[in-house]
Amino acid sequence: MEGVRAVTAVAPRPAAGGTGGVRAFLRVVMIEHSVFALPFAYIATLTAMLVDRPATGASPSGSGGIVEWDTLLLVTVCMVGLRTFAMAANRIIDREIDARNPRTARRELVTGAVSVRAGWTGALIALAVFLGSAALLNPLCLALAPLAVVPMVVYPYGKRFTDFPHAILGLAQAMGPVGGWLAVTGAWSWEAVVLGAAVGLWIGGFDLIYACQDVAADRENGVRSVPARFGIAGALAGARVCHVLTLALLALYAALTDAGPLFWTGLVVVAGAFAYEHSLVRPTDLSRLNRAFFTVNGFVGISLFVFTLADLTVRGLGV
Repeated sequence: MEGVRAVTAVAPRPAAGGTGGVRAFLRVVMIEHSVFALPFAYIATLTAMLVDRPATGASPSGSGGIVEWDTLLLVTVCMVGLRTFAMAANRIIDREIDARNPRTARRELVTGAVSVRAGWTGALIALAVFLGSAALLNPLCLALAPLAVVPMVVYPYGKRFTDFPHAILGLAQAMGPVGGWLAVTGAWSWEAVVLGAAVGLWIGGFDLIYACQDVAADRENGVRSVPARFGIAGALAGARVCHVLTLALLALYAALTDAGPLFWTGLVVVAGAFAYEHSLVRPTDLSRLNRAFFTVNGFVGISLFVFTLADLTVRGLGV
């Protein structure tokens, strides 16, 4: 098969050690892609500090709040730790599939630049960091932390038993905002669930777009996905539906949290970014897929966070 030929043409590289090993592991987990999930966890965390602060007597309408920097730091550590574990586990579990796909055949766990043992070591360290930081937040965060781990492990297996692994990824990513809100209040919040659902649909939607580039390899190797089952046109249509629903849920979240004009302005900007993203890809032309996936989606998260931060500051959130 073509994928196998591509692998045999790549000479295995010895696993790196020391600082080189750390750099190689960071390439495995693509640490820079934390930019996709972190902004929405921050949105939930900071909003909760303003509008849902029972311990400090803040009113539901948001009479003012102060940023708890220690909590924000722990949320950051939690998010990065869990995402690092998830990416490492994903790469380890998928390494044989990656070896049969020309696009992924040069990944570090395929070539041997990072050994499986080193990959699991890094993954388990990241998991320990996640659980430890969750314990420092509050008892509910610690109690629910193992539940957040489950979809992270199930996701890479999903492409082996369902045509909709993107939905599992969306569920995994939806937990970030919920966890951010719980970190502040120690109590369940349906507002955070709405934001989490928006994030899950957003990420699940752009994963549909990203998966379109692997249709041929997935079909050849029996890897299941929406593009492999329903074609590129079907996957792109599904992504559009996901992103329309994302905007609807973000609007609902804004209404539930009494968001101000700046948040709504940010939502308009996000809608424009989605429109641009979907203009970049066509069933017959995926040449601009990386721009749609990396650049536009990075912009979506960062821009909405900036507008939200400005809105919360105007409404009384102080440092």
